[in-house]
Amino acid sequence: MAILVTGGAGYIGSIVSEALLEDGQAVVVLDNLSHGHAAAIPAGAKFVRGDVGDGEALDALFRQDRITGVIHLAAYIEVGESMRDPGKYLDNNFARPLALLAAMRRHGVRDFVLSSTAAVYGMPDATPIEENAPTRPINAYGSSKLMLETALAWQTRSHGLRYAALRYFNAAGATAERGERHQPESHLVPLVLEAAAGERPEIAIFGQDYATPDGTCIRDYIHVRDLAAAHLIALRRLREEPAPAPPEDAAAPSPPDLAARAYNLGNGRGFSVREVIAAAERVCGKKIPVRLAPRRPGDAPRLVAASAKMLAAGWRPQHTGLEEIIASAWRWKRSHAAHERPRS
Repeated sequence: MAILVTGGAGYIGSIVSEALLEDGQAVVVLDNLSHGHAAAIPAGAKFVRGDVGDGEALDALFRQDRITGVIHLAAYIEVGESMRDPGKYLDNNFARPLALLAAMRRHGVRDFVLSSTAAVYGMPDATPIEENAPTRPINAYGSSKLMLETALAWQTRSHGLRYAALRYFNAAGATAERGERHQPESHLVPLVLEAAAGERPEIAIFGQDYATPDGTCIRDYIHVRDLAAAHLIALRRLREEPAPAPPEDAAAPSPPDLAARAYNLGNGRGFSVREVIAAAERVCGKKIPVRLAPRRPGDAPRLVAASAKMLAAGWRPQHTGLEEIIASAWRWKRSHAAHERPRS
């Protein structure tokens, strides 16, 4: 019996797989390597190269490895690209996972943990953001995730699926063996560290006139190891749920409550772009060049999570300091990024 981690060759997926193995669970990683790195997959996990939309391959995998639960992280994440090519995101992030859900039904697997996103909230009315805040995504990426959350809610009602939607804020940091390596890179912490390492000439600050203490956007950063721990808690809670109730009477329909199974994952406090740069300068011991640039369309001034639901479930973040988060990413970058070997 094993847990299937889709997208397990990616940044967060590989670290979730690492946490599952440390917890004594068997892990099967399914990844098409379009964005992931085989070298990042923990040695104790079984690796299957494939796509979540391939129903025939999924059937073989579910039978052979006796899958008992799924953690789904196989998604495209670039907001800008999602606006240039929304069809690509709706296909990969929404349509293809429907084949995965169908395979789960065929094989009697009911537990599903979704890697979702704070992008489902769009421009929030207030912060910290709670799970019952309005969901009004302003890009195709956020919309694709919200569409999958909606599909999961209907599957719960119709087929007894047990799921949790983990709405990430800003994952950052690294473990001793695994860190963030996207192509192209768009996240602030690795971009700042690239500038510190001389791999890029500067870091751009987009907008300096927001209604924040230093005029730059504020975001909530969560250490990726704490993020991974939340997945284990979510999976454990699903296993403890009672047997699914019979399908509801279709004659009395009502829209599903997405907030009921959503969990925000954040630090609960925010750091501005300038604060991130200053912390990285202290960690790296060097000045980081910056370039002032105009605001980007759609950037909210402040995005901070209220994670009370996951805290009530027993989650206790262990790495909450900004410098600690950045230092872990800097250590990994210096010791591993340039030395990873392909995995056959």
